[in-house]
Amino acid sequence: MKNHATVVSAHPLELIPGFDRWPASRSRNIVYTAVFSSLIAVVLTAGRTLFSEGGPPAGRYLLHMLLVANLCGLFIHGGMLLFNYCFNDWPRRLRGLPRVALHVGFSVASVMAAIALANLLLSGAPALHVLARPAAIIEYTLIAAVIAGFMLLVRRGAERRVQAAMDQARQQEAAAATARLLAEARLRALQAQIEPHFLYNTLANVVSLIGTQPGQARYMLERFIDYLRASLDTSRSEATTLGDEARLLAAYLDVLAVRMGPRLRYRINVPAELKGVTIAPMLLQPVVENAIAHGLESKVDGGEVTIAAGIADGLLCITITDTGVGLSGTQSHKPGGGVGLGNLRERLRTLYGAAARVELLENQPCGVVVRIALPLPS
Repeated sequence: MKNHATVVSAHPLELIPGFDRWPASRSRNIVYTAVFSSLIAVVLTAGRTLFSEGGPPAGRYLLHMLLVANLCGLFIHGGMLLFNYCFNDWPRRLRGLPRVALHVGFSVASVMAAIALANLLLSGAPALHVLARPAAIIEYTLIAAVIAGFMLLVRRGAERRVQAAMDQARQQEAAAATARLLAEARLRALQAQIEPHFLYNTLANVVSLIGTQPGQARYMLERFIDYLRASLDTSRSEATTLGDEARLLAAYLDVLAVRMGPRLRYRINVPAELKGVTIAPMLLQPVVENAIAHGLESKVDGGEVTIAAGIADGLLCITITDTGVGLSGTQSHKPGGGVGLGNLRERLRTLYGAAARVELLENQPCGVVVRIALPLPS
């Protein structure tokens, strides 16, 4: 079975400004061929009027040339489409002299056939009457060769534009792949930064509680195991769900709540209909860790962390609110206070581009609000 190509060629009319705004299609090229042929007829009529004396009136000559030029365009355009179809599109793959010879020969034959048919329709002259005038044959052959050469130049230019666009697309794809790999590497580095000190602090707290509060030590160790299990699942995938991220944060905060006691309170409000929404992993934990390390731990009586999710303006909005010391407190002076948000903004820029944003706001009466807006997955 033949595998007929669906490639649509460029058209000479695209060289005129404004005609390249419509995407190439066969129906568009048919219309363009009629317009292009009519323009050629107008130019030839104008040239004859300016540089030749005698002969039929300009109006009659224009009608004659409109018929001839449109028949030529129909024969060349339609004939080449049929030729490519019948020969499984191999003429498009020709290069060099064979391609030039094919186009010139086909154009000459099409022009001669079109002129013969026009003479038959207009004056009733025999179709082969055109072959009886050698000067006319030379003239028509030269016109056809010029048209064929022009078509080849246009097609070569179009092929170069397509190749350049393909090269640019490959470069953009490679850059995007590199950015994704870089984002994944940063995520792994971020996990490597979070887990060791969290692991050491948790185990140290478990050891200190075993003798005096074995129940708390057991609960802390169980929640820590839940956290490690969820964290391991997250590290092995490129995406997670909002529900899984909420469970990870709950285990993380439960472990910290044992260590901090009543100084840490938290709430996680994620509607059931949003728990299945896909997001990038490890987006929220660095923000929560920042809120505790730079907001609540610096405060004598601690405070509360609230994680909430909702839909606003077609975006997934996640807010992490704390009642800590706020932007004007020691948070802005502690080492690493802005690193978490900086990494978050960079990750979001890599993953979502301009469609995502992070806002850092002062909470009232105290603390900080971090608002993350993400595009909903399609």
